[in-house]
Amino acid sequence: MSEVTLVFVAALATALATGLGALPFAFFTFEGARWLGRANALASGVMVGAGVSLLIEGGGRSIGRTLLGAALGIAFVHLAQKLLEHVGTPDLGQLRGADARKALLIVSVMTVHSASEGIGVGASFGGGEKLGLVIAVAIAVHNIPEGLAISLVLVPRGTRVSTAAGWSIFSSLPQPLLAVPAFLFVEQFGALLPVGLGFAAGAMIWMVARELVPETVTQIPKTELVGVGAVACVAMIVFQSLITA
Repeated sequence: MSEVTLVFVAALATALATGLGALPFAFFTFEGARWLGRANALASGVMVGAGVSLLIEGGGRSIGRTLLGAALGIAFVHLAQKLLEHVGTPDLGQLRGADARKALLIVSVMTVHSASEGIGVGASFGGGEKLGLVIAVAIAVHNIPEGLAISLVLVPRGTRVSTAAGWSIFSSLPQPLLAVPAFLFVEQFGALLPVGLGFAAGAMIWMVARELVPETVTQIPKTELVGVGAVACVAMIVFQSLITA
C-alpha cells in the first residue's frame, strides 16, 4: 500500500468512527421535553469541552492565528443563523423549522471542524507512518463523542438512529479529503491548522450559547443544565487530554 493510500484509508477510518456516536440511541429511548433538555445540556457540555481543548491545542501552536480562527468561527455561525432566519430553513429529514435549523447548524459546524482534524491526520503522517497511525487512532476515538453530540441534537428531535449516524459520518468526510493534500504539503497546511482549530472552537461555543442553551433553559431547571453541562464539559476535556497525551 502506498503512503498516500495509507493516509487516505486512515483518515477515512477516523470519519467512519464518528458514526459510532449514534450507537447509544439504538438501545435507549429519549422522549419528552425533559429528556430533550438533558440531551441539549449534554451536547452543550461536549461541544464546549471540545472547544476549550481546541483553543488550548491551537494556542500552543499560535495564539494569534487561533484567536483569528475563533473570531471567524463565531462570525460563520452568526451569519448562518441570520441567513437561515431570512431565507427559511429547509426540511432536514423528519425535522422541520427550528429543529431543522439546529440540526443543520450543528452538522455544518462539525463538518467545518473535521477539516482541521483531516489536516492534523495528514500532517502527522509527514512525521512518519508510526506517528501518523497513532494520531489517526486518537482522532478516531475523539470523533466518537463528536458523533454523540450530533446525535444528541438529532435523535431526540425525531431523526432515526441510522440517519443520525449517517449525518455524523458525513460531517467527518473532510478528513479523508484533506488528509492527503495535508500530507503532501505539510508545511503549508501546518500553518493553517491553528486557524482551523480556533474556527471550530469559536463556532461550537457560539452555537451552544446562541442555539442550545436558550432552548434548554425552557425545558429543564438551570441547575440541571449547569450540572449536566459541566460534567460533560469536564469529561470531554479530560478525555481529549488522555487520548492526545
